[in-house]
Amino acid sequence: MDATSNMDKTRLSDEKRRPSQVLSGDLVDITGSYTPEEEKALVRKIDKVILPFMCLVFFLQYLDKQSLSYAGVFGLIDDLNLTNSQYSWCSSIFYIGQLVSEYPFIYLMSRLPLTKFVGITVILWGITCTCLAAPQNYAGFAAVRFLLGFTEGAVSPAFVTITSIWWRREEHAFRTALWVSMNGIAQVLGCLLMYGIGKNTSLGLEPWRTLFLICGALTIASGVGFFVLMPKGPTDAWFLSEREKQVLLLRMAKDREGGDKTSFSMSQFKETMLDPKAWCVFWFGVLVTMQSPVLTFATLVIKSIGYSQLQTMLYTAPSGAVQVALLWVGVFFCYLFPRQRTLVVIVLCIPPIVGNILMLILPLTSGWALIGSAWLASCITASMSVLLSLVASNVKGNTKRAIVNAMFFIGYCAGCIASPQLWTNRPKYLEGLITALVTWGLLMVTTVIYRFLCVADNRQREKDAQTGLGLESGGSGPGFEDGSDTPLADLTDKGDRSFRYVW
Repeated sequence: MDATSNMDKTRLSDEKRRPSQVLSGDLVDITGSYTPEEEKALVRKIDKVILPFMCLVFFLQYLDKQSLSYAGVFGLIDDLNLTNSQYSWCSSIFYIGQLVSEYPFIYLMSRLPLTKFVGITVILWGITCTCLAAPQNYAGFAAVRFLLGFTEGAVSPAFVTITSIWWRREEHAFRTALWVSMNGIAQVLGCLLMYGIGKNTSLGLEPWRTLFLICGALTIASGVGFFVLMPKGPTDAWFLSEREKQVLLLRMAKDREGGDKTSFSMSQFKETMLDPKAWCVFWFGVLVTMQSPVLTFATLVIKSIGYSQLQTMLYTAPSGAVQVALLWVGVFFCYLFPRQRTLVVIVLCIPPIVGNILMLILPLTSGWALIGSAWLASCITASMSVLLSLVASNVKGNTKRAIVNAMFFIGYCAGCIASPQLWTNRPKYLEGLITALVTWGLLMVTTVIYRFLCVADNRQREKDAQTGLGLESGGSGPGFEDGSDTPLADLTDKGDRSFRYVW
């Protein structure tokens, strides 16, 4: 009896020390190894299934956002009798809705299966988008724009989390760039879609109303697909075999990444509020989007030069291609200099600064020179992509990650709410252009501060490890909810002393 009891205690003790994960209802030991060929095949399979879902949804989200600028060119302003200020508020109120949604979504994204929650919100935003075709006045249109922003609030923060769950830290920059690239692609295809709708003179509805109906229908379909087919996490991936799931757990354990959890931790919340790097992320969100009205108002600037509606769509479309090209220049720099992502952000700020300066000094009679400068000034997604990859790589802990992602997008919404109010004096929008230049400079300063904090923290951890003060395999305190030191425990980046920040 005593021998059996001792054996049971030994077995339980070994299981407690051994990294494990619940997989298909069984406790699976994730110790072991895998071949490089197995890993490459696994990553290819994840890329083929997970990334297309993310890219499609992000494409549609940006298309919905940009549809306001296309609608403005094709009669929205005249049909609803909008003033300059009201049109600017139609842009701002979308982000007010998104900002309001971040507070409940912080909680819900940490409590519910992430992909199922996102799928439901995508369906709701598609339904709301179709409703944009109905309003007959400013009040009705603004109300639906608010609801559209509210329903879209979960997507971007959730995608940062999903990226960190499925791919390792050195893979984040490339994958984040892929789904953020959909911004530029949506700019190109959205202009061409609006061009095609505008050319069709047999439509029973105004072209801008038809655009919202098409965008909404596409979004609803993608939301249903996302909800049904997107797995909740690595352990229930329908497209992976049991062996592939175990290999995935093993490779993610190298980053001590435990996947999506459904719990909210107050200790992680407090840690986040006291973390200066988290507040840098908030300011990233504010500063990288204070220039975003360029994307909405550049079409009106081009139209004001004297081009027709259809010509304006054709001449605006290349700005999306320029955005994508600069974004992948940033990815290439991250590949060449994997430990210098913050410096890459600073370099990527230079082209849009040049574009804003040219838009500021060039007269409206400059024609193609002004159009080209508008293309450069619109390149905000390149630096945003690298910043999002830093957030995905440098934040751990289920609750902390949800809060930090939400902080970025709360800042993002705040910037997008405030900045359109500075773009009311047509046709040059001088106040908006000056604000864009100032905020690009502040973004570069904030990036340098973030880099300094990451480098200083890493040096302290290295020093602690050498002197024996750090717990390289884990630890206790903030981020260690159950005292566990397994790679799959819900540790924060602060609690896991073996964690190193990338910068």
